[in-house]
Amino acid sequence: MNAIDLFAGIGGFSTGAVMAGCSVVWAANHWPPAVEWHAVNHPDTAHACQDVQQADWRMVPAHNILLASPACQGHSPARGAEKPHHDALRSTAWAVVSAAEFHRPEVVVIENVPEFARWQLYPAWCASMHALGYALAPMVIDAADHGVPQNRRRLFIVATRSRHPIELQLQRREHVAAAEVIDFSAGSWTPICRPGRSPATLARIAAGRASHGNRFLAPYYGSGSGETGRSLYRPIGTITTRDRWAVIDGDQMRMLTKEEARAFMGFPASTMLPPAHRLAMHMLGNAVCPPVATDLINAIRQAA
Repeated sequence: MNAIDLFAGIGGFSTGAVMAGCSVVWAANHWPPAVEWHAVNHPDTAHACQDVQQADWRMVPAHNILLASPACQGHSPARGAEKPHHDALRSTAWAVVSAAEFHRPEVVVIENVPEFARWQLYPAWCASMHALGYALAPMVIDAADHGVPQNRRRLFIVATRSRHPIELQLQRREHVAAAEVIDFSAGSWTPICRPGRSPATLARIAAGRASHGNRFLAPYYGSGSGETGRSLYRPIGTITTRDRWAVIDGDQMRMLTKEEARAFMGFPASTMLPPAHRLAMHMLGNAVCPPVATDLINAIRQAA
């Protein structure tokens, strides 16, 4: 199957599609660094660096499956107080409808945060896809159930040109512990008790130590695992676009390396990353976990 990837980022959807045996013939993103690094990892794919909402779909190759991850920032509860620009971010979902209207691929797969389904215009968006002849099968998938060492719940909507929504048989895989990814010999360690360390951070680390011993993960947030730390013997929590997870080892701590974040997202170790840590983390935190995309596409193929 030939696939295209809208809002491609560093290429989680594309990598998963290739792992499922697809050829990704075209990928687009508005952000030049994302296009640059997608091209590094997918050199045989044609690339467009543009606002996808302004795409001329006549210039896009024919394809069997359309993959799309519209901006989630306008829907995510992590966005903070409502801001006007979020309306523009939400509107990126309409580019999927525009592309599907022109090309009418057999399958469209959309990924977003679960809150996408609570968008005020979600019913209208679904109605537009229905008007094009697509039946929609929405499902919330935790990446940990597909062998990714991360609890990451995302909404996937599988749209098929069929009378009824597709029924997929998704095999649940064993969870992978964070301990299988963390390299305690890597990274830049600093003393936990050093001048300037936040009292709130010290309190969270103390609580984590009481629950998990000398080695554990501590997120830089004061809710959920932020209050108790997180065991290394379960998947890590969601990887975000900014450094979130600290590794605690006795009286030392450090943030995740970008290589560890790559593994926690389920990317192959061969995936090239930007040298700059902050840029790499931003791209990884925005990505689709490739194994989830692979399992979805394989299940779609089996159900067809």
